[in-house]
Amino acid sequence: MFPKPIEKQPRGAQITYQAMLPLALLLWLGPLLAVALFSVKPAADFTNANYWGMPSSFEGAYNYGQVFFNSDMPRYLLNSFMITIPTVIGAVALSCMTGFALGIYKFRSNIWIFFMFVAGNFVPFQILMVPVRDLTLELGLYNTKTGLVLFHIAFQTGFCTLFMRNFIRALPFELIEAARVEGISEWRIFWYVVLPLMKPAIAALSVLIFTFIWNDYFWAVVLTQGAESQPVTAGITSFNAQFRAAYQLMSAGSIVAALPPVAMFFLMQKHFIAGLTLGAVK
Repeated sequence: MFPKPIEKQPRGAQITYQAMLPLALLLWLGPLLAVALFSVKPAADFTNANYWGMPSSFEGAYNYGQVFFNSDMPRYLLNSFMITIPTVIGAVALSCMTGFALGIYKFRSNIWIFFMFVAGNFVPFQILMVPVRDLTLELGLYNTKTGLVLFHIAFQTGFCTLFMRNFIRALPFELIEAARVEGISEWRIFWYVVLPLMKPAIAALSVLIFTFIWNDYFWAVVLTQGAESQPVTAGITSFNAQFRAAYQLMSAGSIVAALPPVAMFFLMQKHFIAGLTLGAVK
């Protein structure tokens, strides 16, 4: 039913696995390494088709200086934080409450309401492009950070509810019953009993949603335009000039844009892994 661990495979299979692992890792990291290498190259290297070779001159300080001091990249980074952080807080807060309600209370429409939350995850988001854009225009939220935040909260709450509901259902229900016997109100049960037990799940979900929203490009292009509201993923394309693109600056901007979610993961790594593996071993 489950694949046999590599330690129990024949010696030949183990050697093949060990030989292929560095190759797979190189293929996985190849594009990122290429972007990092190109971010320290001069513009002439692209013109001369020097894509994978060593830089003709190291222009890393100049390229990153252009990104930070001679472009709107700081503004785009600030926009990304102003969009991502409220979205994470809103989606996680709503999903904690909806997950508690759907995971603890038993009522007739429970499974159907839960299905409505989950069903939104199966809708291809590309088909929502036109209606969502029209809705933001009608509500005066087009090209605003608020509109992007509200949309992301609405779109991510379904997945977050699925995550939280399943996590809460795995908690010992005896704790809830004991608190009810003591006469504690439902709100205080949620706040003082259930929510402290959800900290690993909240940390894991926060890292996931932070990464999803920070790296979003599609909706950033569809719902915003200009440096006043666009996040960094869409702002990187501002290095495209009319007749040619400054790929060395786009590469430097891409590296800068990738740092916050990477830092977020490493800072929350302990809680993230604990949240994903909690309950895996009895």
